[in-house]
Amino acid sequence: MKANVYDKGPALDVLQFNEVGKPMPQKTKAPAKGVWAEWLVLAALIVLSAIPVIAGAVRITELTGGAEVTPDNARFFASPLPVVLHILSASLYAILGAFQFVPSLRRRRRSWHRVAGWLLIPCGLAAALSGLWMTLFYPWPEGDGELLYGLRLLFGSAMVLSLVLSIVAIRQWDFVGHGAWMIRGYAIGLGAGTQVLTLLVGELIAGPPSEFSRALLMGAAWVINLAVAEWIIRKQPARPARPASAVVFHLR
Repeated sequence: MKANVYDKGPALDVLQFNEVGKPMPQKTKAPAKGVWAEWLVLAALIVLSAIPVIAGAVRITELTGGAEVTPDNARFFASPLPVVLHILSASLYAILGAFQFVPSLRRRRRSWHRVAGWLLIPCGLAAALSGLWMTLFYPWPEGDGELLYGLRLLFGSAMVLSLVLSIVAIRQWDFVGHGAWMIRGYAIGLGAGTQVLTLLVGELIAGPPSEFSRALLMGAAWVINLAVAEWIIRKQPARPARPASAVVFHLR
């Protein structure tokens, strides 16, 4: 049976070359469904981030507006700098980091990803280190205990370690490792938003939490976030290693 010479096969991309004869990178359009999914993820992350961001804004307003000093907020009035630094850095880290999960934005504006990364790492480190300082030196509020104290030290230290390892990875041109450690650090940093949900669900199911159950519910939020982060990391397609010449050309 003869093939129909008039049948149209898949269209072939025509390579375009620059002035030195090298092929120019091809621009590909992401499917509309994929773009919508990306922006839905962004919206979900911003909503989750908004919970601690709003709470932080209320706290700063309380500190700057001359609110009444109570047993719940006395530690913040006694030493306001760490909590203000924590709120500002964590808020910027949460909101700005959410946009890093939009691949179409990174493809269109590659410089955006690099500039945002240079802002995210210092903000993340400031948020984690100030959080550790508050855990170590602020008096424990009512409802906290040794278990929650240990969990805060554990996950705060893990966030610092993740960000440091992301720096080490990018200095070694390990872009895949850099991205993976940044995702883990962001997952830990977003724990405050998830904790609101785990505490709410726990209270709806079993009533007001005890000191022990509260610590477990807050720890569960960090574990959930890290589990989702690992799923995202494993889901990403493997990328071939880039030769050093390509890296140098890309950075020029």
